[in-house]
Amino acid sequence: MQKTSSRLLALLSLLQTHRDWSGEDLAGRLDVTSRTVRRDIDRLRGLGYPITTVKGPAGGYRLEAGTRMPPLLFDDGQVVALAVALQTAATGTAVAEDAARALATLRQVMPSHLRHRIDLLRATAVRPPAAGDIPEVDPQVLMELSRVIHARQELRLDHTPGSGPGASAGVPRRVQPHHLVTWRHRWYLVAWDLDRDDWRTFRVDRVRPRTPAGPRFTPRELPGGDVSTFITGRFRGNDGTTTDWPCRGEVVLHLPAADVAPFVQDGIVEELGPRRCRLILGSWSWTGLATALGHFDTDVEVVGPPQLATAFADLAARYARAAGPGTGPPP
Repeated sequence: MQKTSSRLLALLSLLQTHRDWSGEDLAGRLDVTSRTVRRDIDRLRGLGYPITTVKGPAGGYRLEAGTRMPPLLFDDGQVVALAVALQTAATGTAVAEDAARALATLRQVMPSHLRHRIDLLRATAVRPPAAGDIPEVDPQVLMELSRVIHARQELRLDHTPGSGPGASAGVPRRVQPHHLVTWRHRWYLVAWDLDRDDWRTFRVDRVRPRTPAGPRFTPRELPGGDVSTFITGRFRGNDGTTTDWPCRGEVVLHLPAADVAPFVQDGIVEELGPRRCRLILGSWSWTGLATALGHFDTDVEVVGPPQLATAFADLAARYARAAGPGTGPPP
């Protein structure tokens, strides 16, 4: 039988995973008697956890939301998960400083064996080089946007279209905010723009909410049915109703499939021989697709569609003009 403290942690974890538990189910999961479960439930109640008894043929228990926070109890797995999450959040996020302080506080109250495990586990979230100039987002702005999204209130905000010396001042906008999302290390607000009568995505680091908030509204349905489809589609250059690329082409590359596959993300690679493969790839434009395929330093055979072949021809003429006269290939 588990020690009482370990058993209480296990019981609390079970109560947090489901709304209702029967006494028999809890006893079976903990490998104890129903009488022991009842005593442990009383111990948790004494610690401040609001556990109610569920009436019914089998009876049961439910962990309710309380008005005051009882002492937090975590098992070993939960502590390790928290530490890893906080270490990740402490690198280049809007709450980096608070995450670092929370991790230090958590470490101070850990048992020695867990503290040793966490000290051995040093996870560092490395930001890509291109993300080095990403502005940090004010956590208070995130909280305010989250509040109006939850309350379904219209929002007046100032949005700065760009940054740098030539950037214009904030432009007033009236929106119905729907979701906060992260995409490639940036925060975005997805909202219905009341002035433009269309969906828009706003970079949160360029948003300054105005107070007070406006009237409540009934949320519209996002194109595509969910925020993941919508935001992926918008950043791929379509209207957000699908995650498909607007331009999709098929080519044969004179390279082994194993050399191509690591660099095409959601592309489809088919092996045709030792040094030939078929590649189906998408992009936001035909010129962009032809440029991406040109990154592979090899001959390219266009299978289709004709727009892709035209984009290659346009690029070839453009590059020839950039090279200047007398710079053609050697004989």
